[in-house]
Formats: sequence, C-alpha cells, structure tokens
Amino acid sequence: MRQPSLTARRVAAASVGLVLAAGAAACGPKDNDAKGSAGDSTPHKGGTLTVLNSSPQENFDPARLYTSGGGNVPSLVFRTLTTRNRANGAAGAKVVPDLATDTGRPNKDATVWTYTLKPGLKYEDGTPITSADIKYGIERSFAPELSGGAPYLRDWLVGAANYQGPYKDKKGLSAIETPDDRTIVFHLNKPEGEFPYLATQTQFTPVPKSKDTGTKYAEHPVSSGPYKVVENDNNGEHIVLERNTYWSTATDSERKAYPDKVDVKSGLDSSVINQRLSASQGADAAAVTTDTNLGPAELAKVSGDKELASRVGTGHFGYTNYIAFNPTVKPFDNAKVRQAISYAIDRSSVINAAGGSALAEPATTYLPNQKSFGYTPYDLFPAGATGDPAKAKELLKAAGYPTGLTVTLTHSNAKNFETSPEIATAIQDALKKAGITAKLRGLEDNDYSDTIHSVKTEPGFFLAHWGADWPSGGPFLAPIFDGRQIVRDGANFNTGLLDDKSVNAEIDAINKLTDLAAAAKRWGALDQKIGRQALTVPLFHPVYKRLVGKDIKNVVISDWTGVLDISQVAVK
Repeated sequence: MRQPSLTARRVAAASVGLVLAAGAAACGPKDNDAKGSAGDSTPHKGGTLTVLNSSPQENFDPARLYTSGGGNVPSLVFRTLTTRNRANGAAGAKVVPDLATDTGRPNKDATVWTYTLKPGLKYEDGTPITSADIKYGIERSFAPELSGGAPYLRDWLVGAANYQGPYKDKKGLSAIETPDDRTIVFHLNKPEGEFPYLATQTQFTPVPKSKDTGTKYAEHPVSSGPYKVVENDNNGEHIVLERNTYWSTATDSERKAYPDKVDVKSGLDSSVINQRLSASQGADAAAVTTDTNLGPAELAKVSGDKELASRVGTGHFGYTNYIAFNPTVKPFDNAKVRQAISYAIDRSSVINAAGGSALAEPATTYLPNQKSFGYTPYDLFPAGATGDPAKAKELLKAAGYPTGLTVTLTHSNAKNFETSPEIATAIQDALKKAGITAKLRGLEDNDYSDTIHSVKTEPGFFLAHWGADWPSGGPFLAPIFDGRQIVRDGANFNTGLLDDKSVNAEIDAINKLTDLAAAAKRWGALDQKIGRQALTVPLFHPVYKRLVGKDIKNVVISDWTGVLDISQVAVK
C-alpha cells in the first residue's frame, strides 16, 4: 500500500488498505475475538449487517479499486484468482486460492504463471465464469476512463506498457492466454515470485463482456461473490447488498456470508460512528465500521467500560511511520548528521503524540514487525526509548557542527497522528536536547503530498509513511529503495533517491523466488543493509482499535489488513 495521501482508498480498504490500511506478534484471540454480549456467541446465518463508514465506497468497479487481498466490502461482491486467508493474526497474512484451484503454477524462472479455475463457478445470473472473463476484466482495467487500480500489471505483463484497454484496442493483451474456459496463463517481463499476491487485487475479478457498461459498471457490477449489489447511491455513499443465490460454499471456503443483507452507510463523522457503535441502539447493535478507528480520547473512555472494551478489536497492518531524508539537500548529505538525528529521536514522546502505546508501537526497522514481511530485529542507532542526545552531539561534532545546527522539518497539517503537527513537535523537542534547532514547516495535506512526492521539490527532512500492497517485504522496500523506481517527472516515492546497484540486484534476486518464506528472510536482511545508510528514521507502527456493535459475532482480524474482515461477521 503506498503513501496514504496518494491512495487514501487503499488505506481505507486495508484500514485494506488501503489498504489503513499496523506490531510485534500477531494479535491473539483474546484481542481479536469481540463476540458481542448476546448469550449465544455461535455465529448463525441471517439478519442484516450495517456498516457505518466515514468515506464512501467510491468507484465500485473492480477495475478502479485499489485493494489488497480483494478488499473488505468489495470482497463480498468480487472474487479474484487468489485471496487472503481469512484467519486471525499471522495466519491471515497468507495468500490462498479463490476462483483458482491453487495459488498459481510458475515456470522455472517465474516469468509465466498458469491458473486453473474451479469447476462450477457462476455469476449472480447463473451464467458460468470463464477464464476469458478474467482476461477481459484485467484488460478493461487498462482503460484510461477506468483508472485507479494497482499499477503492477502495466509494468509486469509483456507488451502492456502502452495498452489502452479493450474499448480502444479490441485485440486485447497477448500476454494473457486463455487456451480453454478454465485456464488462464500470464506472461511476465521479468521473474515475479509474488504474482500470487498480485492476483488478489480486484483487477483479477471476472467481468462478462456482454454486461460491461463502461464507467456505469460500478452502479451494478455483476457479482461473482456471495452478495450482489441491489442499490448504489451517490457513488458508494449508500450501498445495499443481498445474497447471490448462485454463490456456493462448495467453491468458496473463505467467505462465511452469514448475514442475509449488508447495508453500507457512509459520509458519517468518525465521532458519530463510534458513538453509534457504542450505544448499539436498534440496527446499530448489528453494525461495524471498515474505516474508522478509535482515537485516544475515545479509547480512554472505552477502556474504562468492561462491556465496551469487550467489543474492541485490535489489529496490525504492514505500515511504518518514519522520518525521511533527502541526501541531496545539505546538511543531510552528511551521513553523520542523519545518524545524529537517528540517535536524538525520543520514540516514547513520538508514540505519545500518536495517541499512546495502545495505538502505536515503536519501530527501529523499516519493515513492519511481522514475519510475513521478513521482519529481522535490528537497531542500528540504539538510543533507548527516550533518545541519546549525548551520542547525537558527538556525531554532530564529527560532522563539523560542534555547536549544533538548524534544520527545517516539513510535515502535514492534517490531524492524522502520523505526519501531523503533534508528531513534528515531539521530534522538535527531542532534537533540541541534542543541540539541533528544528523549524517546523506545516503544509496543507494536498500541498504536502505534492511537495514530498516530487524530486524537484522534495525537502531535505520530512515526515512520511508507507503501507504495503500485500504482506511481503517486496512492495515495502522496492518502491522506496529501488533506484530504477525513481521518478523524475511524476510521483516519486524513493525519498532517499537511493540508486545502489547491489540493492537493485538483490531486489531482482528475491523477486525470482517463489518460496515466499525464503524470500521473506532475504527481504529482512536487505532491510538491515539499507538501514545502515540512515536514509530514514523508523518511528512507529500504528495499531488499529475498532469498536463493533453488541450483537456482532465472529470478529476476525488478520495481519494482512489489520482490521475486521467483513466476510466473516455474523449478526445472529
């Protein structure tokens, strides 16, 4: 999941994910299993699940959504070749088959991936789902008028870089073959051992060509999942889903589909959402949210109430908040200055500014501290919980600044507890103890995003954050540290402008691995190698705390999304 400021919908989806789209070990059942207060905690079929959200589920078209693992609400309607394992904690970070019989069969060098569809797959109208429908669904995601989805396919598929979609180019993509109705083959430009993760994106949703209505498809997309869209008002502000009678548990062991109906209501203030979930009156007793966390003040109130506390789900998503340096800007071209700042940071005060230890965990590695990412513990500039100003001063002296220095720290004015003034002020206070005067430069959110994502305007010292498109070190390290991904005339995310041939080569070598456990170990080692260059200062990983209504059963929170999986929820 990339910077939330650029793709906020991913953070909301994995929040998806979106990808809010957050920890040490996976949260255990005690944290996750908020069953509700009813006497019978066994999940049953039936009833209506209400979803109370802040952001509308815009562009409800599989081509336009940027989701990981199939998303949350979208995953009720759209099935993909593979999906995330619907399980608590670390087990939920695994990729598993969905429409396909397995997670994919690679050739020897992982440049060709073959999938076979399960027999008996049907759309909401009873017609069969074919491999040609998946090919067409992918092709339409290249149409400029349906932009917004993940960019990987354009980069990975042979000959896809300039493809404009089936409305302009009816020949389609030769890189995708469908030799029969149940087989689909992908030809890639280079080895990609993590293709099964990519196949969880909604662009891999089958779309019947005869039912494609272009930009209006979002109003009534044809369901391949357990629910179909019966109402979509104001571009996702209000969505009503009812059962797809042609969906079968025989072909889908991941989604439980307990409720008869799902009513998604958006455009609500976050405080109102939490108040309604807390009160759990009427339909709100069987309500959840897929995009609204408990804030520090709300969490303090909830923690003091045993009944409310039993209805809080805790989750972690692959996400890191950090300080970024641009080494082309003085004095950050001096590694000792960057190291000095690393030692000076008081992570305890930063975490307090982020809402406290219940909502943020300290980070000394760039990769999130979860096994699937390849997390390898290290602290290259050990300063304890409160910083080491003496060591920082020693490094500044060695760098030629014996009396300290003055720098500018750029941050967002958005009240997001991540890149906001509270975090910047905590850093400013810590640096002062080390003899560094930090002037704060706050920008409005859009201006902040534009400024830090342009090579031409990127500051030397600023707050940043990153979330993964899937639970692996690849989509975490490559966009930020692969020199070939530096974008000179567009949105750039390689904030340190690192172009190290050995790093680039190791990224390529790991991408060839189809053994994801072996790849994870290599990502962890690479994280530590890059960390020695002090191009970032990892600060913290967020923790998600979300309330559910009192009648909600079967709360499942995986380390893939970090939030409640709506496909598992029951209301009776």
